[in-house]
Amino acid sequence: MKRYSLFIFFLITTIFLLNAQPKQEVRAAWLTTAYGMDWPRIKVRNPNDIKRQKEELIELLNQLQEANFNTVLFQARTRGTVFYPSKIEPFDAELTGRKNGNPGYDPLSFVIEECHKRGMECHAWVVAIPLGSQTHVRSLGNRSITNKRPALCVNYKRHYYLNPGHPDTKFFLMSLVEEIIRNYDIDGVHFDYLRYPERAARFPDQKEFRKYGKGLSLDQWRKNNLTDILRHIYRETKRIKPWVKVSTSPVGKLKDTSRYSSKGWNAYDVVHQDVDQWLKEGIQDQIYPMMYFQGNNFFPFVLDWKERSNNRHIVPGLGIYFLDPREGNWTLDEIERQMYFLRNHNLQGQAFYRTEFLIRNTQEVFTLIKNDFYEYPALQPPMPWLKSEIPSPPSSLKAERVKFGYTHLRWDSSPSTTHEDVFYVMYGSNQYPVDCSKAEHIIAQRLTDTEYIYAPIFPWESVRFFAVTTIDRYGNESEPIQLSPKLYNDWWR
Repeated sequence: MKRYSLFIFFLITTIFLLNAQPKQEVRAAWLTTAYGMDWPRIKVRNPNDIKRQKEELIELLNQLQEANFNTVLFQARTRGTVFYPSKIEPFDAELTGRKNGNPGYDPLSFVIEECHKRGMECHAWVVAIPLGSQTHVRSLGNRSITNKRPALCVNYKRHYYLNPGHPDTKFFLMSLVEEIIRNYDIDGVHFDYLRYPERAARFPDQKEFRKYGKGLSLDQWRKNNLTDILRHIYRETKRIKPWVKVSTSPVGKLKDTSRYSSKGWNAYDVVHQDVDQWLKEGIQDQIYPMMYFQGNNFFPFVLDWKERSNNRHIVPGLGIYFLDPREGNWTLDEIERQMYFLRNHNLQGQAFYRTEFLIRNTQEVFTLIKNDFYEYPALQPPMPWLKSEIPSPPSSLKAERVKFGYTHLRWDSSPSTTHEDVFYVMYGSNQYPVDCSKAEHIIAQRLTDTEYIYAPIFPWESVRFFAVTTIDRYGNESEPIQLSPKLYNDWWR
């Protein structure tokens, strides 16, 4: 009987832990603009199309917000083309149906603004090394980097690539990053395809290898090249805006583990990504390994990433596109097991590839995530390696009942506003004081004003007690300011 009781206790405890939703967690979706896969489906051919294209994007963001996502990885650069007005590269044709066609507005500025309105971060997803097929590159004409900076580019198997072995490649990529982080209120820069083509023994970099190899093996030299690019971009980004997160999406398995083979597909040996070194050097804030695998191709490699994390954020990417029968034969329980595993082993979050399969609710995956895993909001995990000092709390929280049963909350700004950008987080519950450690008490986040109208959709969901904290751009959160019991009695009648 005693053993049975212990078993039940541990079973209940485990279920509770698995179902508890963390207050801090990255909840990301890759929003793919290449080929208009997620957005845009509508091309801008007249002024009315601008509104329709924006509305299409707003609908995607609204649905992500309703499911309590907090991070959008927006593909701002595909293969040598971009989704913002750039002095370096042309507009992507997916916006207008024309090469370098100006859509009449700034898509990157628009998506950042709309994400921030919804309390979500927006990261600029940048495809780093591939530049596209010969046909694609020719269609760009003189605007292509292959014509403007031919020394940086190589042709391999009828596709063009930036050459990681050329010492100026890191400066070119940083020029793109600098254009973004100086001109936009972006929260992160996210690199995809920061790697060599797989098994590219004949990748045409022999001239650079002879000149710069310095006695290294070709494999090690290529690894060093990618690390050098990332090191330069990380340091320069932090010099300009130290809070901007720098992340990559490496191949989902770093290398073979002691017990499990990567089965010939890994970051370290196949595409020269020395991600372990990136983490050891601290030149990454987040890693989004593309873990589009099942079973023992997934679980042990998650733990491998966690062990190598150096306390940086590990946010595994989940391949929900395999739920679509046109892409694979996965069933929903596979994603459910992976989500439980990540939560149970305290990973910093998860990302989903890609948005279309979320919004289409493929095999009810969106319903599962929204109802079982993201029932409550989550804040961004902090980055103590960049800053650990917490900001000062706001003060003088006041409440006033207004029409329709809404509550108008006001407070005085945090003293931290004098020297850094901060936001506010609103909490509420029916118990005093409000327990701000619980995700279910988060009402709103990333508030920029010192007032908030609390307007619950359903009256029976209304809460009586409120608290506000200050949070900085590194995820550090202050102690809460609570509305005093006397003030509650004054206005709650």
